[in-house]
Amino acid sequence: MPDGRGDRTRAAARTLRCLVAGVVAAALALSVVHAAAAPKPGSEITAHVVKVRDGDSMQIRHGGATVDVRVFGVDSPERSQPWSARAKSFTAGLVGDQDVVVKVKDVDRYGRIVGDVKLKDGRDLAHELLRAGLAWYYRRYANDATLGELEAEAKAARRGLWSEPKPVPPWKFRADRRA
Repeated sequence: MPDGRGDRTRAAARTLRCLVAGVVAAALALSVVHAAAAPKPGSEITAHVVKVRDGDSMQIRHGGATVDVRVFGVDSPERSQPWSARAKSFTAGLVGDQDVVVKVKDVDRYGRIVGDVKLKDGRDLAHELLRAGLAWYYRRYANDATLGELEAEAKAARRGLWSEPKPVPPWKFRADRRA
């Protein structure tokens, strides 16, 4: 006489398959919505800065969602590097709790929008960071003579991180930490 365990096992397996199918469908739906909502390179978005993460990255509120943004063309000191706190504070003073315009260049491998960040008064955040000596010109990703000139001016004036005897660029700092 059957004891019902086989029926219960089949029912549990069927329930598990339905649950997995539902989770997969939900994940696919979310990824489609996220892909559709991602701004395209060349587009401009106006958004409100809700959090400054560090000198060259922030979170913005756009279209009802919180989105991470990385400033194009510059690299500010990492959190445990000299001048990191000053770069973050400087950026927060310019864009914290403010509306900005982001000219989208790309979406990076971490899902962040990479773009030119324009302040309310029209100034470019990357230019201001370089001018203050609180970022390096990120030549690996940007080819912009203005960025190079601003970095050279800050370096010659020994502003910000350029007042250090041998400042270590963040990309080298990250590579050294991985090694």
